[in-house]
Amino acid sequence: MQDSIQVAAAQNGLTLKAYRGDGGVLLAFDLDQHLTANLAGFAVQCTPSNGPATYLLNRLSFDTPITAATTPQARPWTPSNLAPFQKFRWMHFPADLEPGAYTYTITAMYFGPGGSTQLTPGVSAAISLELVPSQPQFQHFEMGFTRGDLSSQAYADKFKNAPIEPVGAKTLDYDTAPFQAQYAWLGYHARKMVFGFLQECLADPDVTLDLFAYDLDEPDIVRMLQQFGPRLRAVLDNAPLHTKAGAVEPEARARLVASASAANVVTGHFKRFAHDKVLIKKDKDGKAVKVLTGSANFSVRGLYVQANNVLIFDDPGTAVLYEQAFEAAFTNMAHADQAPIVSQWFDVAAAGLPPFSVSFAPHSSASISLDKVSAALQNAQSSVLFAVMELDGGGDVLQQLRELAGRAGIFSYGITQAMKSGPADQGSSAQSMGINLYKPGQSNGILTSFAFLKSQVAPQFQAEWGGGMGQVIHDKFIVTDFNDHMPLVFTGSSNLAEGGEMENGDNLLCIADRATAIAYAVEAIRLVDHYHFRACMQSATNEQPLQLQPNGANWWAPYYDPTDIKSRERALFSR
Repeated sequence: MQDSIQVAAAQNGLTLKAYRGDGGVLLAFDLDQHLTANLAGFAVQCTPSNGPATYLLNRLSFDTPITAATTPQARPWTPSNLAPFQKFRWMHFPADLEPGAYTYTITAMYFGPGGSTQLTPGVSAAISLELVPSQPQFQHFEMGFTRGDLSSQAYADKFKNAPIEPVGAKTLDYDTAPFQAQYAWLGYHARKMVFGFLQECLADPDVTLDLFAYDLDEPDIVRMLQQFGPRLRAVLDNAPLHTKAGAVEPEARARLVASASAANVVTGHFKRFAHDKVLIKKDKDGKAVKVLTGSANFSVRGLYVQANNVLIFDDPGTAVLYEQAFEAAFTNMAHADQAPIVSQWFDVAAAGLPPFSVSFAPHSSASISLDKVSAALQNAQSSVLFAVMELDGGGDVLQQLRELAGRAGIFSYGITQAMKSGPADQGSSAQSMGINLYKPGQSNGILTSFAFLKSQVAPQFQAEWGGGMGQVIHDKFIVTDFNDHMPLVFTGSSNLAEGGEMENGDNLLCIADRATAIAYAVEAIRLVDHYHFRACMQSATNEQPLQLQPNGANWWAPYYDPTDIKSRERALFSR
């Protein structure tokens, strides 16, 4: 059984470390400072178990400047032995993940005589690991992410920016067959988990299913839910977003009422939202035995547009807790904040699971759930990484995240989506939005507007992004001290805001496990890097284009300056 961190011993001054994510890897490397003279960057070569060795590609090069006006077609990809990465870490997510070991070889590349870009290789180090899509050390636990890569060169290359649903009014009745390849790629591991869970429950006629749903418009999911008939009970949100003109949730509700009966379908919104996204499997005796939860709504946007995560606990003890929250909402939503299940955190320690705690909202006081998160942030020793939908809400947790970039001694890396109008978590109502990137050493976020992204892609993709597409960064997770001795992950459906914890039906988990923390940390870094490159493109000009730095620019110097955040990054990731 492999650990989530693999380390290659130092070889002639170069150290390589690999952090395994969900189907990908974060490679971190360190180089003795005396080897940095004329350093051009690092080449990364990947050798899968079933294929030849190839160099990972760089979007930047020495020869082609990139500006805000550069189209995707004019941005070449260059092998990293010719255009080395001028960073001390790199992330790789194979486009087509295959079983077996992947071997990565990192080589320090040096400028040729006189600073020539005819590069010469220097020291190297190699490491091998399996990029499994889940965590094999936990037999009864699985976690996974969506790609959240609809705005990406990868999607443009693979699917030519094709729309992800028919043009026109939203409907549950379209044929999803033409979109299945896109859905499988965009939904990635999280989608497999959702459909696998539903198929498993549907296949056993003795199993019943309890459903919490907020957004509910993925046609194949709705069709599968209809097949359960009276074996399904549901709590559905009926806040204005899901009852206004154009919403398809009323039609989804009508179909479930017709198949399961009106008595089995409850609609409501607590004080604000019925915001859980949960499936609970129950056995022939009606006992809850397995649960799926996370941030992903059972919707087209939730699985195929947004960055989201899903977790499965194949454990009766965990499932019973979720079932208690379901029963409180199903039988008396108006007074659910008085149910015993919402009064405290519940600790779970069982074989085959990471140690974790869970809380259920709405609470009488947000401190019941958020004090634990706030304390973890306050007590963080080395790093905080996060992907949180928005930071505009109230409470200590969001305030602490807003102030992280100015906190001494903590490496902070995170992403959040800003909305200039439209209420939180009401995707289609937003009129203008962007991505805030909180990078180390910066007191303010960088705003990447979707107007910029829209201008850089094909016309059919522009139509998909028109009309206020809403949230893209929909994750709700925080990781403290991911590669330290006591890492924690907070995740679930909660937006981590004070108001939401008192007004929404939600769940929030605290997972105390290093492998899980690393997977979530890798995902946070992936998202930040993905959108930060677009932020850099937005501000790149002819005078200051994006381009690899030449010899003499000493791009590596900040990584050895103890007053620079890049030095902290190098030390943290490679230690």
